This record gives sequence, C-alpha cells and structure tokens, in this order.
Amino acid sequence: MKTYFSEFIGTALLLAIVTGSGIMGEALGGGNAAVALLGNSIATGAGLYVLICLLGPISGAHFNPVVSLMFWKLGHLDFSKMLGYWACQFSGAILGIWITHYMFGLAIIETSEKSRAGSGIWLSEFISTLILLSVIRIGDQEAKDRVPMLVALTVTAGYWFTSSTFFANPAVALARSFTNTFVGISPSDVPGFVIAELLATLLLMTLAALQYKKTND
Repeated sequence: MKTYFSEFIGTALLLAIVTGSGIMGEALGGGNAAVALLGNSIATGAGLYVLICLLGPISGAHFNPVVSLMFWKLGHLDFSKMLGYWACQFSGAILGIWITHYMFGLAIIETSEKSRAGSGIWLSEFISTLILLSVIRIGDQEAKDRVPMLVALTVTAGYWFTSSTFFANPAVALARSFTNTFVGISPSDVPGFVIAELLATLLLMTLAALQYKKTND
C-alpha cells in the first residue's frame, strides 16, 4: 500500500504543480503567454525533481501510466501492480486538479475548452513520449542517481521545444481536460494525445525487445 499511496500522492501533487503554476503564471503574466509558460515550465521541472527524489525510493516515482507500462514490459513491475499504479495515477491526477481549483477559488468541476489537436500536435506528443521514456530507460541503466534531474530538465525543456508542451502522460492528458485554465485540453482532444503516447511506448518497447534479442543471440 505504501507504493500505491506514493504514486497517488505524487501524481496528485504533480498535477497541482502543473495546474497551479499555470494559473499563477497566466494571472501574473498579464496575458503574456510566454511569461505564463516560463513560470509553468520552471515550476513543473522543479516540482518533478523534488517528487522523484523523495518518492522514487518508495514506488519508483512513475506518476505516468506509460512509464509503468514500460517498466512492466521490462520485467521490473508485475501486471497486477501496474494496474494498481494506473488506478492511483489517474485518480491522483484528477484529485490534483480539483484541489488546485479549490485553492484558487475556481469551480471544482470544469471542462476545458482549449483546443490541442492536429497532426503536428499528435506528432509532438509521440516524440515527447519517446524522448521521456528513452531518458528514463537510459538513465535507469547508465546514470541512476541522476534520473530525477534528467527527467526534470527534459520536461522543462520539452515545454518549449514541442508544440504540445510535452504532456507525454495519459493521466495528465485526461486530468487536464477537467480544468478550463492555461494548462487545459479539450476532452475531445484527449484521445489523440493518448493514442500518440501509447504508440510511442509500443515503439520503444519493440526496440527494447529487439535489442535484448540481439544481445542474447
């Protein structure tokens, strides 16, 4: 239960950081989207670093269903535990949105009206997820003690060089459809994001399987 609680709380806090910093950045930026994105990206990267450092030793600090899927495929997580992680990640992400709305005096239940769709956006999510999972996998193999910083910096940079602002996380995509703020995404656009993220995960797992086969032949 300790590992599940870690994933639940970690994902909830991650979404609170993402959403709260988006709201604050937009409010203080006076309508300047660049200022809002800067505050959003810095806060997210800093928060991720802290969360991974503190909760990584407990649950692995996945906070992301495709990360759990990758580690299940690599044999580091059994199937039932992966499903448990998914439940904690999705429910924690939505709770994080609701808590943030309450803190900022917004309606608890909202639906985003922000459109994030199109082939370029979907390609961006595919590439974002591929990059994130590759950083985690290679870091786990070659630089385990630096994974928190590697992930935090990758996500911070990803906000700026991808058109989708680097969601790379199905739980995040779903949860952000419940906030009509700077970080929101229209519910109708969530399936496109999730499909792109899953395709990237499947590609990486296929490449990992081929590499393993080649190494052991």
